[in-house]
Amino acid sequence: MNDWSPATYLKFEDERTRPARDLLAQVPLGRVRKAIDMGCGPGNSTQLIVERFPEAEVVGLDSSPAMLEEARKRLPGLRFDAADATTWVPDATTDLVFANAIYQWVPQHLEQFPRVLAALPEGGVLAVQMPDNMAEPSHESMRAVARSGPWVERLKNAARATLPAPRVYYDALKPFARRVEIWHTAYNHALADAAAIVEWVRATGLRPFIDPLSPAEREAFLAAYLARIAEAYPPLVDGKVLLRFPRLFIVAQR
Repeated sequence: MNDWSPATYLKFEDERTRPARDLLAQVPLGRVRKAIDMGCGPGNSTQLIVERFPEAEVVGLDSSPAMLEEARKRLPGLRFDAADATTWVPDATTDLVFANAIYQWVPQHLEQFPRVLAALPEGGVLAVQMPDNMAEPSHESMRAVARSGPWVERLKNAARATLPAPRVYYDALKPFARRVEIWHTAYNHALADAAAIVEWVRATGLRPFIDPLSPAEREAFLAAYLARIAEAYPPLVDGKVLLRFPRLFIVAQR
């Protein structure tokens, strides 16, 4: 895929930051020496960690140069480095690995989680949030449009995999953890209209579908997708639309 767009991502900063706040609120640590924000994006989640643990060394990691540049502008006093979530593990001085909406992009994250958790010291915490919305109309519509145009062959593997059941994560993490908490929260975001939903997912889940297309194909794909979204998300009493967005949360402590 092409590099991420911080500007597009941040159009919905409040809504995107809300799950990070909810995840951080459940981290069972009073004091942190070092915290890693894996998949820090433009630094909105990193800022929350700094505010919660002001005495900690906080480091943001991401694979996107554009996101890292934006994060450095936002928090110039902090360290932001490039890292690959598929292979990265923390060092033994790390008390918290915070991962807000990154590991859903790692196909083998179920194998990676135990490696990350096992590298933490006793009492260390792995806190993860991942979108669990593959069954929602927003993502069903992506797959439907991908199956209906001249791009069928190129987009046949564009959709990311559905997340495993919570018990699968529990079984993978519990051998390395004294405590594993897993829950779902379904957010309902009131957005301006159907086009706003398209703009939301264009920064994230829609990218594997449109990045491989030519400009003309991309325009055609987005038009077909918008038509489906407008049908799936009818206007509310005030003209807005309601985007239902389920997310999976995991907090595991060594």
